[in-house]
Amino acid sequence: MLIMLIWPSEEEVEVNQLAVGQRYQVALPQQSQPITDSKPIALPKVEVAKQDIVVVDPEAKPVSSEQKIHLSWQTAKVRKGDSLARIFKRLGFSAQTTYAVSTAKGEESKLLKKINVGDKIRIGSDENKQLVALEYPLSKTETLFINLVGDRYQAHKESKTVEVRENFSSGQITSSFWNAGVKAGLTDSQIINFANIFGWDIDFAQDIREDDSFHVIYEQQYVDGEYIGTGNILAAEFVNQGEVFQAVRFTDGEYYTPDGKSMRKAFLRAPVNFKYISSSFKPKRFHPVQKRWKAHNGIDYAAKTGTPVVAAGNGKVTHATYNKYNGNYVFIQHGNGIVTKYLHFSKRPSVKKGQRVKQGQVIGYVGATGLAAGPHLHYEFLLNGVHRNPRTVKLPDAKPIAKKYKAEFTALANKRIEELNGVKSAVLSMQAGSANGLASED
Repeated sequence: MLIMLIWPSEEEVEVNQLAVGQRYQVALPQQSQPITDSKPIALPKVEVAKQDIVVVDPEAKPVSSEQKIHLSWQTAKVRKGDSLARIFKRLGFSAQTTYAVSTAKGEESKLLKKINVGDKIRIGSDENKQLVALEYPLSKTETLFINLVGDRYQAHKESKTVEVRENFSSGQITSSFWNAGVKAGLTDSQIINFANIFGWDIDFAQDIREDDSFHVIYEQQYVDGEYIGTGNILAAEFVNQGEVFQAVRFTDGEYYTPDGKSMRKAFLRAPVNFKYISSSFKPKRFHPVQKRWKAHNGIDYAAKTGTPVVAAGNGKVTHATYNKYNGNYVFIQHGNGIVTKYLHFSKRPSVKKGQRVKQGQVIGYVGATGLAAGPHLHYEFLLNGVHRNPRTVKLPDAKPIAKKYKAEFTALANKRIEELNGVKSAVLSMQAGSANGLASED
């Protein structure tokens, strides 16, 4: 009697050791050579094919990549007044699904409560019309994902890596700084940010002259090699009427002069974007409404009704109310005996008495309430109870760079100024080349 004992090969796996959800590879059986009395025949080498075996828990319902491929996707654009419930109802999903998705496991699910008009939400459903996946782009770099895992939804957020590159731009004023900035290829936000950096030293509505020039080094952002927008201004220079102003951005997000003094003064020169000054600070002026001569202890900035008015500096609101002379108005108490006043708002102030405000915070909107002939902001600046001209009063500087960061900042500032000088040299070379080209043509 012939007895055959067959031992398992090294590649075989005991079934009772298989783990649920784990993927294994097992060899497919080869065709065996029949046994004969003749000499063994040399067989060619045969590559053993392998097949994936997946052990599945019958009670679990994970969302596999294979399932996602066969999902039916639809995109919903957020409309005015929309909520997640309204969007889901519009797409045919039940209130139970809305609740389940909005309470998905993970803190990120709360982001669905802050959807904005114009946003797009992608929703994937299976063959049973059950919502299986949701994708909500939060920005160009972040996306919220909600997937059905088992019998519950789970949320997570994924972020793409942003590549930052440096670029530069230069311009010369011919009509206005805004037009020069646009011509130099700067975006609207870059032009505004540039003006804000130098806004404590230069009045971009009154001080700009033809042939003033600027140079700026800034960030450009890319995701997966695709340009998505601009980042921070890293260094900038503005030449105003022959005087050179330079600013360097430090790691704290603030801008400083090359020697470490803050570009940010304690107060804004003008707390509103205005068209023109309709009435200046003067000891005697004929009042257009009262029809009599009296002192004008502030500056009237003419602007469209509804133009935002911001706090000129950090402080505490002492008045935020209405009377028949000032209209809707706000008074702010600052440190060092300084008080600023804002009159003739179009409606009730956006702040309340006793509230603390920060520089640049909106406190109201331009209007013509009270004794006002037209829409404008009447702005006053008082030092120890005495009115001062807001346009000429010496503004205190903010804190300079901290001593412990001075060496680090100095090294960075030297690098940035060298880069700005390189930008200027490149621009001058280009201008010289253009001039030589024109001369040779003549």
